[in-house]
This record gives sequence, structure tokens and C-alpha cells, in this order.
Amino acid sequence: MKKLVLTTVTLLTLLFINCDKNKDEPQEPTVELNSEINDFVWKGLNTHYYWQSDVANLDDTKNDVLSDYNTYLNSYNDPEELFESLLYQKGTSDRFSWFIDDYRASDASSRGINDAFGFEFSLARLNSDGDEVIGYITYIVPNTPASEAGLKRGDVFNIFNGVSLNLDNYSVVNKYYSDNSISMKFATLEFNNSEASVISNGKEANLTLREVVENPVHYSSTLDIDGKKVGYLVYNGFKYTFHAEMNAVFGDFKSQNIQELVLDLRYNGGGSVLTCAYLSSMIYGNASENEVFAKLINNSKNSDDDSYYPFFDKGYIYDIDGDNTGDFTLNRLTNLNKLYVIVSDDTASASEMVINGLRAYMGDANVILIGTTTYGKNVGSFTLYDSPDFSSTNINTNHTNAMQPITFKIFNKLDQSDYTAGFNPDIEQVEYISDMKPFGDLNEPLLKIALDNIRGTVSKGQTIKGPELKNEKVFNSADKRQFSKEMYIIPQELN
Repeated sequence: MKKLVLTTVTLLTLLFINCDKNKDEPQEPTVELNSEINDFVWKGLNTHYYWQSDVANLDDTKNDVLSDYNTYLNSYNDPEELFESLLYQKGTSDRFSWFIDDYRASDASSRGINDAFGFEFSLARLNSDGDEVIGYITYIVPNTPASEAGLKRGDVFNIFNGVSLNLDNYSVVNKYYSDNSISMKFATLEFNNSEASVISNGKEANLTLREVVENPVHYSSTLDIDGKKVGYLVYNGFKYTFHAEMNAVFGDFKSQNIQELVLDLRYNGGGSVLTCAYLSSMIYGNASENEVFAKLINNSKNSDDDSYYPFFDKGYIYDIDGDNTGDFTLNRLTNLNKLYVIVSDDTASASEMVINGLRAYMGDANVILIGTTTYGKNVGSFTLYDSPDFSSTNINTNHTNAMQPITFKIFNKLDQSDYTAGFNPDIEQVEYISDMKPFGDLNEPLLKIALDNIRGTVSKGQTIKGPELKNEKVFNSADKRQFSKEMYIIPQELN
């Protein structure tokens, strides 16, 4: 009898243990997941998005009940729609995160490779009280369809793909992004008092898209200004595959013993944080490698990964495929007390990081901004791929989607980062369409202001006669290109 009781107790105990064990085992979801991309989007943002804690649907408990989580993800047929829904105050706090359709193309763009026509442009109203619109070319990339067609900075066009541009139809220029060929007809600006008009000058261009490799070191020269050697650099993007070219310019500046530097970032929307740190190290050679140039602060889940970029004496060279081909010694200038920076509303992200970082060392009064208010972007990102750790290693081959969400905020050594409204210029000067001149021309208005200040002959912007196009800009070709205003960590730094 005693043996029977013990056996019964044992059976009941085993049954209880077995039931409890089954309770702890993961239960199969009653709702299956329809899209692995949606799962990648949510998990990537939950892990790395800078504002993760501010978005209710990115809370860590969201996927506790797998069926509920799958039901939530399945309610989005388009992964980009899910991505957009998870952004924090989209358009205000987060103006910058974007979904990548094909990471191969975006990776190539970060290296300076694009299918392009080889020019950038803006559109503006011809007159403030009219509906006519004109386009004007801001710069031409060498060895491209545009340069081969003879297009120049400052060229004005009023007909695009056969359409005479006005406020109702200027969206036709979106063909610049989607078509393999475009056409433009050019005109000359004429003025009658305050009214502007355009007269055809017979110039036409028919351009066909092709792969373009753009060296961001667009123009450089050493100028002799009243006995002073002045370096001038037009730098249009922080592309990490052109470190050698950037260093070569500073090697030339160093050999010329320049005493002043004018850095033209008016069309520079940003790029690689590493490249930004290299450029700043070349400009300000008095800081050691032990000093902080910029701090990168992640979300609270990744605070252990907070880091900083120092000033560098040595750097890495990457070829056009992004492969590390060796290192180099930076050509660092040690005799600059001032820096003149030409800026505009296209000056963004990593360009603003240069200003913010160097002002902490050189002083606000010695980093002199000339132009108009900058864009205002103090946050950055790295690409999230659909891989086990969201890096570029072991990427899911079933699709080419990736994400470029904001993942960190940037600070200088003084913990300053308050420039979301942009940096205001010390000397305000609008770039008038009617007075655009080649880069390096001593009478180019913004460069002239910098040179006059170096001479000590002027302290404010100039008034230049021309049409009132300065306040009537309606379109900028860089604004619609996803990688145009970026500050990012390159994959090679993360792998």
C-alpha cells in the first residue's frame, strides 16, 4: 500500500513537472509572418534607431507575444510604409531617416559612383510676381555627359524636355532622376529695371545617362592676395574613397606655405564622419591624436558603443570599390589661426560637423562663415542591412532592401550640438544667379568677400544688382537625392 502511494505521488509529480515544462516552452504563433523584410525593419529600428525609446511601437515588449507581433507587421504590405510609420516626429525631429530600395546603389553612391548626367542645378521663379521658372546650373562634374556637352556653371535654361517651365509644370525636371536621357534649351537673362526676362541663346543639350565617378575635390588653387598665400578648396562631398586626393591638395597647400584657407562647402551636403575628421585634422594641425574632435552618442540601448573621433596623424586609403589599400600620413597645416568657410542652405551634416568641431578649438570668431544659413543636421547614421547583426556581413540574399535611420547625435569636445536650425553666417551673402562666376575667379562674390576680409578691406556682404531670384528658389536637384545630406559611419569601420 505504501508503495502504491509513493508511485502515485511520483506520477503526479512527474505530470506536474511535465505540464510546467510545457508551459515554459515557446508556443508556436497562431499567426504566421508574411514578410521577413518587415521583421528586419522593426528589429533594426528597435535596436539602433536614435529615438527608439520615443516611439511606442518600437518598445521592447512589442514582440513579446509573437502572434500579436506578426499581426502588427502583417498589417503593412509595404516595408517602407512600416519604416515611415516608426519614425519619430517625421519631418520635424526626424527629417533624415530613409528606406533603401537597393543597398548596392546607395553603397556605390557613398563611394562617389552614380548613374548621372554630371551636373547639379536649382530652379527659381523668374520674377516674384510671375509664374515663369528658370533653371540654373550650380556646378558641372568633369568627364561626364554634361561637361562633354559644354555646359557651364551659371548656365540658365528655361525649357526642359521640351516643356517651357512654370510654377504648374516644373515637376517635369523629375525626369532628371528617372529617365535615361534629357534635353534642355538655354537662355540669356535680361533685365528691365527690376523685371527679368529670358531670351533664347540657341544653346541646347541632349544628355544620356551613364556611370559617373565624382571626385569631391572639385577645385583647388593657391592665390597670392596682397603678399599672402591663400589656399582655396571647393569640396563637394565627404567621400571616403578620395582621401588620397584630399590629402594631395593639403600637401600642395603645405608646400606653398599658405597663411590663410578658404574652404568652399556651399554645395557640400555631407558624407563620411571619418573623412570629416581627416579633413578637420588637416586644417587644424595643432591638435594631437589624444584630443577629441567629435563625440558620437547612440540611443540608450547602445550607450556602451558611444565613441569619439580624434584628430588624426595617419589615415586609411580606400579604393573606389571601398577596399582598404593602405594608410597614409595626413598633411596637417600648423599655421592657420582662421578658417573662412563659404556656406549655403546646401551645406549640411558632415560639413556642419567641421564647423562645430573646429570652433571648439579655434573659437567662433576664427571660423568665419560667409554665405547663407546652413541646413541644420546634427545627427548621423550607419546603414542597417538585413543580417544577423545588421552589418554588411552575411546579408540576406532574398532582397536588396536596407535602412539608413538616424542612429547617433554628434557633439564637439565642449558637448555643443545645438544647430538644428543651421549655422548663421558671420557675413551674409546670397549667391545671385545673375552673378555666378567660375570657381576660383577672384570676383566670384562669395570668394571675393573672403579675400577682401583677408585683405582687411571689407567686413560685410556686398549688394549685387540682379533679379530677385535669391528668395524664389523652388527646387534643388540635391534635395531629392537620398545620399545628398548625410553624415554616416562607413561599413568598414563597423565590420
